[in-house]
Amino acid sequence: MRLRVGYELVYEFPQPTPMLLMLNTHFSRAQDMVTPDHINTQPWVPLRQYQDSFGNLCTRLTAPAGMLTLSARGVFEVPAEHERPGVNTYQHAIEELPDECMMFLLGSRYCETDLLSDTAWQMFGHTPLGRARVQAICDFVHNHIRFDYNCARPTKTAWQTLQDGAGVCRDYAHLAVALCRAMNIPARYCTGYISDVGLPPPYAPMDFCAWFEAYLGDGWETFDPRNNAPRTGRILMARGRDAADVAISNTFGPSLLSRFLVVCEPDV
Repeated sequence: MRLRVGYELVYEFPQPTPMLLMLNTHFSRAQDMVTPDHINTQPWVPLRQYQDSFGNLCTRLTAPAGMLTLSARGVFEVPAEHERPGVNTYQHAIEELPDECMMFLLGSRYCETDLLSDTAWQMFGHTPLGRARVQAICDFVHNHIRFDYNCARPTKTAWQTLQDGAGVCRDYAHLAVALCRAMNIPARYCTGYISDVGLPPPYAPMDFCAWFEAYLGDGWETFDPRNNAPRTGRILMARGRDAADVAISNTFGPSLLSRFLVVCEPDV
């Protein structure tokens, strides 16, 4: 199945303003790419790209004063069936973990493992190790949080999400990531596209989505506490310790996002 993804973002700037973007799909999906999701700007501005320490493709530009439109359209081959749980179920002892996993055990900007450690062990210390424990965490987060755009804010942390009991997909992912790390399971935050293929209408307006990956066995396995069910057509854009590492845009000066449109649908 082919999936068309993309976006149109319109910003307003009172003055020339540097920007840092993370708006391309991840290099790990390159083999599935039919049409590249190149970033287009209106008006044209020069772009400079680099790969960060997490392997994400980052774009630098200087927005002119006035309006700037960022857009992209890409087409990807994706499996036509729902996702299936991975084969990795084993939870490593910390001393067995690869070195590159260690940073994903530590607290980060939005995932306060120090505040959540006691709570996590009280709630999940009795659960079986490995995939079953991660799924128990996802089940709790999915049932505890009420999805509500009105409760979203850019500074909200995992601890605050637990207290509030409401948020958006980013908050679900942050809380699950923090709880996994508190239980000595490496977890990393992911963002990208998720389609509504196979789901009954009505459909909510499309948006970028957040989920996470936990290190089990010999690899990273995908978990989605917001939806907590298999989906069709998940395409990674970026991953990191939490949302601070994978913001779709950082503007180094005043700006206003006046239009936000995301597309993720079958390419027919």
